[in-house]
Amino acid sequence: MAGISSIGIGSGLNVSDIISKMVALQKQPLQGLQARQQTIQTQISTYAQIKSLTNTLADANAKLTRDSGWNSMSISSSNPAVSMTVSGIASAATYDVSVTQLARSQTSVSASRDVDQKIGTAGMLTIQGAKTGALPVEVKYNSGDTLTTLAVKINEQAGDMQALVMRDGAGKEQLVLRSKATGNDAKFDVSDTGAVGNFSTPLGQDAQDALIKINGVTQASSTDNFDNVLPGLKITVSQVTVDPVTQADKPARVSVTADKAGTKKNIQDFIDAFNALNDLLSKTTKGMRDENGKTVSATDDKDPSGVFQGDSSTVSLQSSLRSLLGGTASNASGGLKRLADIGIEYKDGSLKITKSDKLDKAMDSPDALKSLFAAKASSDGSGGGIAVGLKKFTDELLAYDGTLNSKSDALELRKKNNLKDQDKVNAGAATLEAKLSRQYSALDSQMASITALNTYMQNQIAAWNKSK
Repeated sequence: MAGISSIGIGSGLNVSDIISKMVALQKQPLQGLQARQQTIQTQISTYAQIKSLTNTLADANAKLTRDSGWNSMSISSSNPAVSMTVSGIASAATYDVSVTQLARSQTSVSASRDVDQKIGTAGMLTIQGAKTGALPVEVKYNSGDTLTTLAVKINEQAGDMQALVMRDGAGKEQLVLRSKATGNDAKFDVSDTGAVGNFSTPLGQDAQDALIKINGVTQASSTDNFDNVLPGLKITVSQVTVDPVTQADKPARVSVTADKAGTKKNIQDFIDAFNALNDLLSKTTKGMRDENGKTVSATDDKDPSGVFQGDSSTVSLQSSLRSLLGGTASNASGGLKRLADIGIEYKDGSLKITKSDKLDKAMDSPDALKSLFAAKASSDGSGGGIAVGLKKFTDELLAYDGTLNSKSDALELRKKNNLKDQDKVNAGAATLEAKLSRQYSALDSQMASITALNTYMQNQIAAWNKSK
């Protein structure tokens, strides 16, 4: 009997269409699973955005809990030779700063010799630093050494020194020793037991401290930076202000004033960060509305609108944030207890400066304004300024086992389980397809056999009738 080349030939049925439709029916649950997977993926992406915006809010909020966030200072100097930067808690003041001399390192040179001339007599250079108790550096050299090879040996042994060979146009050279550091402590002495000879210090090449006068009081530093002279301020000088010829002094007038604009910016950054997070939470929990005013979820997987409608943890997160900002800073001093006291209110779905005159007035009482945001919490962790309470909340949200990571982990697990369910449906459909293919193949074989037997019988009957 001839073999069947395709399912359905033997039976005459459209078997491929029958199997395809039955497999499609078996795969119908995939549509719901794939739609759900799209939603889960949007939720995962949205929580990543929520976490990122919470980080931004935490950073902006943290500025308002630290002293540095309330120590914005504006500094101006009448002479660019003197500059100041804020390094800590500084106070508003005006300073007259004169620069008498800049810090300098020491430079010493050997006697002049012919270029690449061998030293001739072995010996030892001893370099003794000026610091009390500093051990001398002893550098041995051979008679066959040159100043160049001796410089290499010095650089290998004396880490705080720099040795080089300087040559002139007349074929002569000198060994130059220079301390890497500046200031009086960087002074050094050189002695020699061989033929290199004595070292001299050219005029103006002695090590020295930087000297300045602040409102007439002299201060010294081994560098051109004065870090600890004025509280919270770092002074940097770059030029002597005293004329070397006339000795006329042109001190720099440096003014340090409270930078209200900087403080306002920190507050505005905090407001903007809160609104960005609050807007996203509102969008995801409330969703969009159709033409009939009914709330619907977004159909675009990149649009998070409504993806957390009815999600208790996300709704609770937004409610907690709003509650914290609407609360009272119980430990605050100075009469400012609520954001509304400085003209900041939650209105029309956003945090806004609704009364700028109140904020401007509060800026004139910096200690009270700072206390509203940064007052310390009680020993039991309760109370504290607005920013202090919010910092505690965002820290808990962003913790390794906090709400945001827990929610993200739960969504990732749902995504994984959804993919497993899709795999099960596909596997079941594949099994059904294989089963139906086997069954219809067997049916085709049986039908083909019956058809062949029928044809044979008809041929025999026709032959018998013809013979009669």
